[in-house]
Amino acid sequence: MRIRLYALPTLLLFAGLETVLLSAEQASVPHLEKRGVATQLIVDGKPFLILGGELHNSSSSSLDYMNPLWPKLAGMGLNTVITPLSWELVEPTEGKYDFALVDGLLAQARNERERIVFLWLASWKNGMSSYAPVWVKEDTHRFPRVVERGGEVELLSPLDPATQDADARAYAAVMQHIKETDSRDHTVLMMQVENEVGVLGDTRDHSAAANRAFAGAVPEELTRYLKAHRDTLYPRLRALWDENGAKTAGTWAEVFGDTVRADEVFMAWYYGRYVQAVTARGKAAYNIPMYVNTWLAGDDATPGDFPSGGPEPWVVDVWRAAGSAVDFYAPDLYAENFAEWCLRYHRDGNPLFMPETRGGTPGAGNVFYAFGEEAGFGFSPFAIEDDTDPKSDLAVSYGLLAQLTPLLAQHQAAGDVHGFVLDKSHPSVDFAMGGYTLHVALDEIFGNHSQGGFGLIMATGPDEFLGAGKGFRVSFTPRGDGRQVGIASVDEGAFDDGKWVPGRRLNGDENDQGKGWRFDMRHLKTVKVKLYRFE
Repeated sequence: MRIRLYALPTLLLFAGLETVLLSAEQASVPHLEKRGVATQLIVDGKPFLILGGELHNSSSSSLDYMNPLWPKLAGMGLNTVITPLSWELVEPTEGKYDFALVDGLLAQARNERERIVFLWLASWKNGMSSYAPVWVKEDTHRFPRVVERGGEVELLSPLDPATQDADARAYAAVMQHIKETDSRDHTVLMMQVENEVGVLGDTRDHSAAANRAFAGAVPEELTRYLKAHRDTLYPRLRALWDENGAKTAGTWAEVFGDTVRADEVFMAWYYGRYVQAVTARGKAAYNIPMYVNTWLAGDDATPGDFPSGGPEPWVVDVWRAAGSAVDFYAPDLYAENFAEWCLRYHRDGNPLFMPETRGGTPGAGNVFYAFGEEAGFGFSPFAIEDDTDPKSDLAVSYGLLAQLTPLLAQHQAAGDVHGFVLDKSHPSVDFAMGGYTLHVALDEIFGNHSQGGFGLIMATGPDEFLGAGKGFRVSFTPRGDGRQVGIASVDEGAFDDGKWVPGRRLNGDENDQGKGWRFDMRHLKTVKVKLYRFE
């Protein structure tokens, strides 16, 4: 007994140490964390900005095809590759999993010190079901299809529990394998669950099961959510609900009207329930950030012309009512009004991540807006392997942002950073920062005007700012004390391992004789300015 009593403190010590080690390991796993005013992706204890790119749909199905791509992707400044992982290759035979492709991709990524975001292409991809295994596709009785007005289509129904369960089992197996093989390396940062889900070709599923559900009562979970979150509902959803009497009980047509928008809300509920359930099974195995992406529709587009039921901004609240496993919702953003769509998704606690967007010259500017103005934590142009030139506009932007990452993450949290993209239709923007109003406009000197510009600005100290970008100029107006302002110094420079290394002192033409803080169009640069005030 005495031996056991003496041993007890030692056993408790080891038990406590094991708990501490487990807690530390869990804390190091990639996760989202609210820091200051921003929600950031934390990897190995530090904020991580995804400078990414999404591959073509079929690229990563072959390790031999991928092998020569990795050095090129790393060479253009990517730190993360967003790549499909399909159900049909993971579970070619029901209940028998093949993780050779997963393991091979992880090994290739680690060899180039790259990270991965996997896209789980399973029940749906772009509103269709082409990535499901053949044993699912051929069994239409066990795994029923959506019925549109023209008949049954090759699209798995989100109302079917057997399909949901099969998808969830496979996804949980994937996440368990990733946990076992990657929970210390953290190569896999996040998972996208399905891809651009929704009914394509009709406003909703018209199968017998769907018709019965549509004619039945709206689930209490949804009406309860609408009532509890009435003040923060997306305006379009709230207006639809209010127009039909803000009812808390009734059929789908009674609560949301007998319109195509009611069909869309109906499908959003069932896709949301399905995907939330799949996500929850995956998180139970390995809890890293998981999100759902969206094929964006125009404001006047008819559901079915885009995938009806996907998490468009106006039905994200419906998805949230359907479950809480999904961490955030992301836009596949190719539209010209980039800033407006960013605002529609960066709202009500939803952080901004751009899983699929335009690259090239537009992407090189848009990434500054996403990171600077909307505190985004990731940017990923599609078909990234089509342009791996290390001197491309996107590669140059990524190189500069990689230098800025620690400082930028700090200022995102503090809320004292702004980003912008300027052109002839939007030639200027004003910000209040650091005791000044900053007027940012397209650069002009000696009658030469920039056609476009982009960048971001951070308030780095009293009367001090750091900017990055090209094609714009900044003027300052003091706020509050009535004094005038002058430019004390302008220094071009760069960051080396987080330390500022000054380069040229800019003056004369480069500073318009002290009249403006200039970023000309010749090249992307990082510049510090210090101001002084006088009577």
